[in-house]
Amino acid sequence: MKNKNKLMESLNIDNHLLLEDIPNLDLYMDQVIQLFEDKFGSSKRNDDEKILTKTMINNYAKGKLFFPIKNKKYSKEHLILISMIYQMKSSLSINDVKMTLEQLNAKITDEEFDLQQLYQCYLNVMAQNSMMFKSDVREQWKEIENEVKELDNDDATYLEQVLLVATFSSMSNYYRRAAEKIVDAMKEEGNTDEA
Repeated sequence: MKNKNKLMESLNIDNHLLLEDIPNLDLYMDQVIQLFEDKFGSSKRNDDEKILTKTMINNYAKGKLFFPIKNKKYSKEHLILISMIYQMKSSLSINDVKMTLEQLNAKITDEEFDLQQLYQCYLNVMAQNSMMFKSDVREQWKEIENEVKELDNDDATYLEQVLLVATFSSMSNYYRRAAEKIVDAMKEEGNTDEA
C-alpha cells in the first residue's frame, strides 16, 4: 500500500460509538449487536469477521466484565462498557479487561457515578490519539522511505512494507505491554484509583 492517505482512511480509526449514537432506551441483545455492526462494520478486516456476537456478549456477562442486565435488556451504561471492552479486547486478555473495569462496574452499581461523563473523556482522548497516530504514521513512513533509499535495491516498495509492518507491530507491542503493566499495578494495589 503506497498511499498513506488511503491507508489512514481504510483503518477507520475515528470510528467510535458516540454517546449520541446510543439510544436512551434499553436494548435487547440483537439490537445491541446490530448497533455495533452498523457502527464498526467498516472496521472489519474482511466480511467473515464478526464485530460482536451473542456468544461474546454472554461470555462478557458470565465473566462479569459488566454489571448484570435487567429483563434481558442492555442500558446505555452497558453499551458504553461493551464499547470499551470491544476496544480493549484486541490488545488485552479478557482477564485484564475484567480487572480494568472491575472497580468501574462497582462504582456504577454501588454509587451515583456518571459513566457517560467518563466515556466522553475517553472519546476526547481517542480523538487526540487518532490525530497523534496519523501524524506518527506519516513520520515513520517518511523515515522508512529514507532508510530504504539508502539500500539501493530494486524491491524498495516491498522492503518499505516489511519495515512498516515490523515497526507498527513493535509499536503496538510497546503500548500493549504498557497497558499490561498498568493492569498489573491495579492488581497489586487492589484498586484502580491510583493506576
